[in-house]
Amino acid sequence: MAPHVRRVSLATDRFPTDEHYPFHLDVVRKTASLDLEVPITVFVGENGSGKSTFLEALARSCGIHIWRSEHGARVKANRHEKILHRFMSIDWADGRVPGGFFGSDHFKDFIHQLEDWASTDPGQLKYFGGESLVTQSHGQGMMAYFRSRYAIRGLYMLDEPETALSPRSQFELRDLIAECAGAGHAQFILATHSPILLTIPGARVYDFDAVPVSQVDYRDTAHFRLYRDFFEQEAW
Repeated sequence: MAPHVRRVSLATDRFPTDEHYPFHLDVVRKTASLDLEVPITVFVGENGSGKSTFLEALARSCGIHIWRSEHGARVKANRHEKILHRFMSIDWADGRVPGGFFGSDHFKDFIHQLEDWASTDPGQLKYFGGESLVTQSHGQGMMAYFRSRYAIRGLYMLDEPETALSPRSQFELRDLIAECAGAGHAQFILATHSPILLTIPGARVYDFDAVPVSQVDYRDTAHFRLYRDFFEQEAW
């Protein structure tokens, strides 16, 4: 399959600041582009590395809506926080395609919005497994959403989807992503801490702890090595 998006480039010379988030991040300032010409791309890195920030900006640059409710006022506003996408350019393989952005914290906002829609049009639920996602556990609702949504042609981004998933469900998601990507209709870009999701067959892994961001074998990631060493301990 040819991916929907082949590359994302950053116009680092046009950044409006080098002192404010996210433009002060080394991985943003020193990564000119990322090749995405494979069906599955995985971003890995420690908390604060910039992988989720980059993923959200990429979604906005691709015209993908991020479901999110704004809660309360900020102690200190940052006018630069959500404009990184303006300095990204997308190399589409065959024109823009629809898609979706998943984040476990955003998902709660989405399912409650879906519940409102379904109160007047229950047929809406058929696109998400046929049952109310609110009445299921968080993990069950997520898997119902994944199975239904990823059967549709598109570009899909996931930010740390493992947050509410058991290890068994993570394996199920791993296999689902590989299956949908292999079918030729879907491209996936995800940020994760999960060593299970790092092993999705055929995935290209980018290390956001490296500057600039660089490709890495999943066996060489800090996350994978940490789990491997833990389970190989002889004494507990």
